[in-house]
Amino acid sequence: MGLLNGQTEHQYYGSEELFGKYQFTSLTDIINQFIIVYVGEDKIISKVKRTDVAFHAQRALAELSFDTFKSCKAQEITVPASLQMVLPQDYVNYTKISWVDSAGIKHLLYPTSKTSNPTNHLQNSNGDFNLEVQSTINASGEITLDDYYPQIQVGDIVSGPSIGSWPVHGNTTVAGVTTLVLGDYDAATIIANTFVASTVLPNATFPITETLSISNASGGLKFEYTSVTTPSITSAPWVVNENVITLDNASDSEGVEVGMNIEGNSGAFNFSAWPPGTTVTGVSGKYITMSQPAGAVLAPTSLSSGITFTKPLTDSDTWSNYKSSTPSENQDDYQDDTYWKMNGNRYGLDPQHAQANGSFYIDCKTGKIHFSSNISGKTVILDYISDSLGTDGEMQVHKFAEEAMYKWIAHAVLAGRANVPEYQVNRFKKERFAAIRTAKLRLSNIKLEEITQILRGKSKQIKH
Repeated sequence: MGLLNGQTEHQYYGSEELFGKYQFTSLTDIINQFIIVYVGEDKIISKVKRTDVAFHAQRALAELSFDTFKSCKAQEITVPASLQMVLPQDYVNYTKISWVDSAGIKHLLYPTSKTSNPTNHLQNSNGDFNLEVQSTINASGEITLDDYYPQIQVGDIVSGPSIGSWPVHGNTTVAGVTTLVLGDYDAATIIANTFVASTVLPNATFPITETLSISNASGGLKFEYTSVTTPSITSAPWVVNENVITLDNASDSEGVEVGMNIEGNSGAFNFSAWPPGTTVTGVSGKYITMSQPAGAVLAPTSLSSGITFTKPLTDSDTWSNYKSSTPSENQDDYQDDTYWKMNGNRYGLDPQHAQANGSFYIDCKTGKIHFSSNISGKTVILDYISDSLGTDGEMQVHKFAEEAMYKWIAHAVLAGRANVPEYQVNRFKKERFAAIRTAKLRLSNIKLEEITQILRGKSKQIKH
C-alpha cells in the first residue's frame, strides 16, 4: 500500500529518518501551494513575488514556533563544577529546565531573580574606573611595576608625568613582578636608552619612581583578568610562519584556552614575535596555535622562560558568591543549613523558594545558564524553543497548523500592499486569528480519557 507522498510501507519502516514525518509539511510545499491557490488572475492576490511569499512564510513559521507549535527540542548535560551550561546554538527561549534522578524522573528547576552576573570593571582604591600602578623607570626604558598585573595587555596606553602616553609594546613577569617596554609595535620606536634621553625624558634622573595610569587603546573601561603561565620552555617555541608554540610537555598547556591573549614573557625582551591582538586559536597537547594579525610577521625565537596567557575574568563577585553558597531554597535562613524546622519557625515562606530542586538564571551577556550549587554533577535537561529556521530539516509545519500558515501569509501580503481595501485586510486578519486558535487547540493534544484519569484523584478528601 502506498502513501500520498509516494513512500511504501517497506521504505517507511526501513528508515528511521522517515519515522513520524508524515505529520509535517515542508515549508517549500507551503510556499508552492500558497502561490498555486491564492495567487493569480481572479484570485485574492493577483500577483506577488515568490521572495515575498517566502519571507512571510518564514516569519509565520518563526512566530508560530514561539507559542503555537509543540517544542520537541531538548538538550541534556551533566552540570560541571563551574555550574554553567552554554545555551544551544538555535536557542530562543526555554520551556522548562529540570534535573533528572536515577529513575529518569524530571525535577523542575525554578528561575531566581535575586542574583545575576553583572559586568565587573576594574576599579582603583578610590573607586574610580581606572588602573593605577606604582612603577620604577630605569635608564634603558624598562618599567618595573610594584606587582603582577595580568590586566595590562599589549597595546594598552600607559600614561605618566615623566613619559607622557605610550602604548605597551611588550611585558614580562618574573618572580611575580610585571615589567613593561613601551613603544609602537615597531622595533625602531621601542623606548631605549638614547631614545629616552633625547626624546622622552631629556632632563630625567634615573631611576624614576612614579604612578602610571593604564587604559585600553579603544578608550573603554578595563576588566579584571585571569592568567595562566606555562613552565619554562627549553625548546624553540614555534616554527617560522606556522604560528605554533611548542611546549616541552603536554601537561604544560593545562589551563590554556582558545581565545586567550598571548603575552610575552622573555627576560631578554624579545617581543617582536607577539603582535598586539595575538590570541590562542587551538590547544592540542603541547602544541598551541595562535592567530596572526593582518600585516604581522611572527619571527622565530627561543625563550628560556614560560609564556603568559590571559583572558578577561567574566565571573563577577555576585555570581562567585551565589555559586559558593548554600541555595536559599535549601535553608530556612542564612544562619544554618536546616531545610525545614519542625518547631513552626518557617513563617513568611516565599513560595518560589518552597522547593529543594534547585534554581538557575540565564546570563544573556555570556550566553550561559548559571545553576545553584546543589545542581553540581547532576544531569540537567533544557527543553527549549527555536524559530524552526535553523536548518532546512527544521523548516516544516505540522498539518494541524497548515491552514494557519496560509492565512498568515495571505494577511501579511495584503497588509503590506497599497490600495488594498481595509475590509479585505481585516477579513484575513480575523481568519488568521481563528486559524491560529484552531491550530493551538489541535496541537494541545487534549485527550478526554487522560483528563478523566487525572480528575479521578480530585475527589479524594484532603486532610489537614
